[in-house]
Amino acid sequence: MRRPLAALVLLAAIGACADSRAEQPPALSPAKTAAAANLVDIRTLVPDIAEDIKYAGHDNFVGAPVDGYLAPKCLLLRPVAEALARVEHELRTQHLRLRIWDCYRPARAVAHFVRWAHDLADQRTKAQHYPTLDKSQLLGDYIAPVSGHSRGATIDLTLEHCAADGKRCEALDMGTDFDFFDVRAHTDAPGISAAQHANRLLLRDAMAREGFRNYPLEWWHYTLVPEPTPHTLYDVPVQ
Repeated sequence: MRRPLAALVLLAAIGACADSRAEQPPALSPAKTAAAANLVDIRTLVPDIAEDIKYAGHDNFVGAPVDGYLAPKCLLLRPVAEALARVEHELRTQHLRLRIWDCYRPARAVAHFVRWAHDLADQRTKAQHYPTLDKSQLLGDYIAPVSGHSRGATIDLTLEHCAADGKRCEALDMGTDFDFFDVRAHTDAPGISAAQHANRLLLRDAMAREGFRNYPLEWWHYTLVPEPTPHTLYDVPVQ
């Protein structure tokens, strides 16, 4: 059963988020549409940006489409989308591109993650996403009751290298897949190759030039700093 919004507000008030350090507890926005929340589709700024929105399909750690993802789109607060577009345009001068896995995440999607984490009998994605951890260990650093993604300023992504014509692109080797819950996913993990670490730093440097800060436990996770609405969560569906 989907959590009611009142429960989400309570979670927002009491939850300690792994990727949120705001002193003031976040509150749930009353916005009902993306426009009301000032969320824009990144493709209105970069029409051909590469996307593989994982939570809109089955290829994710839950193993099913996640609540709130009605379409495979990347929505972000406008200032964040504009900064990300600048990253993409700079990378293209180096025959590099971004590939986006997740952007704004509705609060109801985070509640779905928490319900999944409590269902210890569901082990379908263990081999791919958390092979070295017991599922009971995922709540905390990896899955939190409140996510910075719900504030509209956080993105999960990777880098691709493209041919000169920009039509044939291959993902750079980052050492792990997306949403791999393990120390090897830490940006400066000691157990990866020099080339994999260099690729992670290439992404980190490109994002940092436009004000995005990496979450050290996940090489793919970036937040624009300062955030446009650091104390506001959104629950608008992605559609």
